[in-house]
Amino acid sequence: MEKLSDSAKLALIKLIHTAIWCVLASAIFYILYAGIFDRVNPLVWLCIGLIFIEATVLFVCKWKCPLTILGQKYANDTSIGFDIFLPAWLAKNNKAIFSALFAIGFVLVLWRVL
Repeated sequence: MEKLSDSAKLALIKLIHTAIWCVLASAIFYILYAGIFDRVNPLVWLCIGLIFIEATVLFVCKWKCPLTILGQKYANDTSIGFDIFLPAWLAKNNKAIFSALFAIGFVLVLWRVL
C-alpha cells in the first residue's frame, strides 16, 4: 500500500471495512432468522462463531475496530463513519443495534436447540 495516496488507502480501508460489515450484519440477520423460524443448521453455528470472533477482536482492541484504528492514520477527518461506507447514524449506533439483534437471535437459537 506504499504507492497509494492517503486518500486511496483510506478508500481501500473503507471498502474492506464495509465488506466485512456486510458479512457480519448478514450473519446476524441469518442467526435471527434461524432462531425465529427454527432453521438451526451448521451455517447458523458458523455465523455465531464469526460474531464471537468479531467480539473477541473488538474486546482486544478496547471496543474499537482495528480498521478504524488503521484508517485514522490516513484521515484528516475522523468523525463518526469516516472509515466505512455507512450513514453516520448507523455507524454511530452500529454496536448497539447489532448487539441487540445478535442477542435476540442467539437466545432464540439456543431456545430452539435446548
